[in-house]
Amino acid sequence: MKLLIHDLSEKDAKKLLPNLPKDLIVFSPKQNIHPCIGCFSCWFVTPGYCIIKDDHCNIGETFSKVQEIIIISKCFYGSYSPYIKNVLDRSLSYILPFFEIRENNIRHTPRYQNKINFSVHFYGENLSQEEKSIAQEIVESNCKNLNGAGSTINFYDEKLPPKGLVIIALSSSASAAK
Repeated sequence: MKLLIHDLSEKDAKKLLPNLPKDLIVFSPKQNIHPCIGCFSCWFVTPGYCIIKDDHCNIGETFSKVQEIIIISKCFYGSYSPYIKNVLDRSLSYILPFFEIRENNIRHTPRYQNKINFSVHFYGENLSQEEKSIAQEIVESNCKNLNGAGSTINFYDEKLPPKGLVIIALSSSASAAK
């Protein structure tokens, strides 16, 4: 199973993502999401479940069921768009509050055993090399912190991502999994 997280408007999503597979989980800005408040209840009070009542209180569990997360985000100063950043902040319940050393770095202990592949597609006009470098570091760190299997990162110097982007990403990851 795959998860697509995108920051596209409904109009742009309909135009750019016309025929998504039925088994694809989609997180988009049209869903209700509140910012993480840093209360750590998803670790200590309701382990694995966020106490904020919105459409994203089960992000940790959703992440535990997917093999791949495909992110489409406008690049904001070398990072994700505010919506994507919010979703990733709320994924805190996917990991445990404990630490371990992996690859000579201190990382959170995984709550779940699956390893997720991250496929991140940044778009935006006039992206500088510095922005791309920072974005790459952030994605790689997110992948490691979430005990991911690996990441691929693409940049598109356009106002919106290319129309066939997700279809290509979905079909290439499906054929790579076979």
